[in-house]
Amino acid sequence: MTSIVPDHAVGAVPPGTDGRTADAVRIAGDGRNGTAGGGYGDGGAVPAPLAPRARLFPSLAAVYRAQLSRARVARIPLLFVATFQSIGIMVLMRGVVDGGSEARAVVAGSSVLVVAFVALNLLAQYFGQLRAGGGLDHYATLPVPPAAVVLGAAGAYASFTVPGTVVTAVTGSVMFGLPLTHLWVLAAVIPLSGAALSGLGAALGLLAPRQELATLLGQLGMSAALLLGVLPADRLPAPIDWARDLLPSTYGVEALSRSFDTSPDWAAVALDLGVCAAVGVLALAAATWAYRRAAVR
Repeated sequence: MTSIVPDHAVGAVPPGTDGRTADAVRIAGDGRNGTAGGGYGDGGAVPAPLAPRARLFPSLAAVYRAQLSRARVARIPLLFVATFQSIGIMVLMRGVVDGGSEARAVVAGSSVLVVAFVALNLLAQYFGQLRAGGGLDHYATLPVPPAAVVLGAAGAYASFTVPGTVVTAVTGSVMFGLPLTHLWVLAAVIPLSGAALSGLGAALGLLAPRQELATLLGQLGMSAALLLGVLPADRLPAPIDWARDLLPSTYGVEALSRSFDTSPDWAAVALDLGVCAAVGVLALAAATWAYRRAAVR
């Protein structure tokens, strides 16, 4: 019978006397691992290239979407509470304030209070919980810039306040007989006030040594926004009025309050919004620094 095995393979001895393959013999050619093998071992090892550093805006978009998705599930009841609370305050103030500048201050302050409740209070609690539970370690292992984490979370929480703020402003305007013509100013008031209050809330949550203290600071900040924002400024004592000027939400309240005038002073509105934007940049920068500090501890 004719064999199908080639004649030269019959009885062939492996290249190595101990049965090693040709590749093994070639690799061990000069007694070192891989100098003759073309890239094996220490002699010819080529390190794998590192992945490129994540860019800010794609990382920011990813964190924003993740936080917004989480907020939609977990924060809807709290948004309802914030809106109901602000409308309830306007109902109470309706028996004290009849109209004029005081009514405008009450409606504007109650509307921005929704932003303070979510962006300042809840964000301070979130970052305090994240730090206490080791969640910052997870973000620190990701190739995500610190600014993207802070800005993404702050943007998501600020965006989450839009429905409640609009409902509160419209309800208050109808309740006190204020014009609805210039409520489009909310398109600037909400993001700028949200940025300032979110940055402040994130900084408080990240700098607080304990989670309970972060919750306390968030509650105090929201209380300050309630007392200093809703109450008419001309009825406040001088020292408290100075403290009101230091609160980031004050300038958003002033801008929205001026927009209820029949002929608003748009230069003053723009100035208030500009101050609010500047405070927002400083607050978010402070929150980013606080995040770096907390992540490396």
